[in-house]
Amino acid sequence: MFTGIIGAVGSVTEVVQSDGDIRIRIAASTLGLDDVSLGDSIAVNGSCLTVVAIEDKTFLVDISQETLRCTTGFANGAEVNLEKALRLSDRLGGHLVSGHVDGIGEVIRFDQVGESWWLRIRAPVQLGKYIARKGSITVNGVSLTVNKVDGSEFDVNLIPHTLDVTTLKHLKQGSQVNLEVDLIARYVERLGS
Repeated sequence: MFTGIIGAVGSVTEVVQSDGDIRIRIAASTLGLDDVSLGDSIAVNGSCLTVVAIEDKTFLVDISQETLRCTTGFANGAEVNLEKALRLSDRLGGHLVSGHVDGIGEVIRFDQVGESWWLRIRAPVQLGKYIARKGSITVNGVSLTVNKVDGSEFDVNLIPHTLDVTTLKHLKQGSQVNLEVDLIARYVERLGS
């Protein structure tokens, strides 16, 4: 489990393909890997990935074809948002995030409004029912509050601090982003069926 509060921004420094899966190396000098062990989970752009090797200030993860099918942002040279897994004693600053990306959204609009930024994203149609005004959503691993919903499109507001400490500052119209809908919304829907 994660909170959607980003611990550091890293970068993909190597991508190795193997039978449709990939192994990537991530430079994570500001994340602090002293307390990370093999087998630990780290959310990379919102996707929960397992650490398979640690070398100096980098770590390696394997990404399966299934994960590649529903995520984006793992190209060589890409900056990525990083968050270590939540400990039971940690403060929950964002919302409960599983690190299981539900789909890829597209940035429709990204405009500055005063000191903040207005971000509009089009989610896959099947995810629209899980997105609620004043509910939570994770965009590239970042916990955000939904301000407005129109079908499968939704708006969020980004404050300067969020832009300073995440990769969201690089978004533009047409950018693709990893989305995870609120965990509770998925369970409520399942209970109703």
